[in-house]
Amino acid sequence: MTTIVPTSEEDPFLAVVRFTSQLAWADAGPEAAEPEITRLCREAEESIVAGKWLELASLMVASAELVSSKISEKDLECTYTIICSLVKNANSPEDVLEMVKAISSKVVQKPSDKASLRLKILFNLYNLVDHPYARFQVYMKALTLAVEGKVAEYVVPSFEKIDSFLKEWSLDTKDQRQLFLAIANVLRENKSLVKESLKFLTKYLASFSNEDALDEAKEEAVRAVIEFVKASSIFQCDLLDLPAVAQLEKDAKYATVYQLLKIFLTQRLNAYMEFQAANAECLQTYGLVDEECVTKMRLLSLVDLASDESGKIPYTSIKDTLQVKEEEVELWIVKAITAKLIDCKMDQMNQVVIVSRCSEREFGSKQWQSLRTKLATWRDNIGNVISTIESNKVTEEGSQASSASAATIQGLGVR
Repeated sequence: MTTIVPTSEEDPFLAVVRFTSQLAWADAGPEAAEPEITRLCREAEESIVAGKWLELASLMVASAELVSSKISEKDLECTYTIICSLVKNANSPEDVLEMVKAISSKVVQKPSDKASLRLKILFNLYNLVDHPYARFQVYMKALTLAVEGKVAEYVVPSFEKIDSFLKEWSLDTKDQRQLFLAIANVLRENKSLVKESLKFLTKYLASFSNEDALDEAKEEAVRAVIEFVKASSIFQCDLLDLPAVAQLEKDAKYATVYQLLKIFLTQRLNAYMEFQAANAECLQTYGLVDEECVTKMRLLSLVDLASDESGKIPYTSIKDTLQVKEEEVELWIVKAITAKLIDCKMDQMNQVVIVSRCSEREFGSKQWQSLRTKLATWRDNIGNVISTIESNKVTEEGSQASSASAATIQGLGVR
């Protein structure tokens, strides 16, 4: 089939309508097809003359989608290139927004049909539009298509620019929530991106305050907790104090989920073992594997031991807390080091671990206060060092001045 390239003086928009309508009615026979083709072309021509670009866009995308499965990718791309260019003729920003919605909504209606090409069409539309909010609408449709058409890999690189997009689009809180949740849904399709998915899901949940309708975020709060517990490489999160997550604590259905999160962020293995004994069915409901949970809790329990101010952990404490055999203690220490949870040295002679650094399981108000205290202490210590240096400097300068005076007096005596 020949690609659409207008070579006559016929308006390109009218050429697209004629092309798509002829294909749409090709099987109906000349008697039925000709009147319909003529009608559609007349409607398109009237819209062009009257400058009714929104009506023309709606007509063109409807015709294009009727034949999208019958034409090649090259022809479909060319057809939509002409359709998308209509946004440049819009009479007002409001018209631009409505045209963008009309076009993008049709493009994503058949995600299984030429999904990657449809995504490319949306990106082309995005680049044609100057209206910030219209760009946001196109981007959201692209995220929807990425998931439903299973072409997420094409949009993931754009997530690195989300901060600049947010500045450009000037979104309100509601739209930001939609964006963060949509991105989290795209990332969820790739198991290797679970950390990034949880990051944007946390951003979504963090946008809710106690004054908001928290029920809206309840299911996503549960999802975030389960994703964190399941993730074998994520040991820190800031979910616990978020209002959207905290609501689960008093929820009859999800209270155990919040309890599980609390155990993973603030308690040790023995607490998890008690929870598992009482709530084995809950773990199965959410697809949590007990063995994997125990492994993660052992590492988190070791982090908790390492956070002790003394900086030293006896092997016996590790053995008892992690509920492992004596010969397995060093194995778990190595696992924690490999996971970059702690930096330490093993003193095999004295059977202790000397900790130089450990990760935080959560970073809430308590951790900020601790950091503030440490910084204040460091500031005071540095101030004391500076004071000592200045005092020594003054003393040294005074000694040098005294020595110089003595030398001068001695010199006068000789003369």
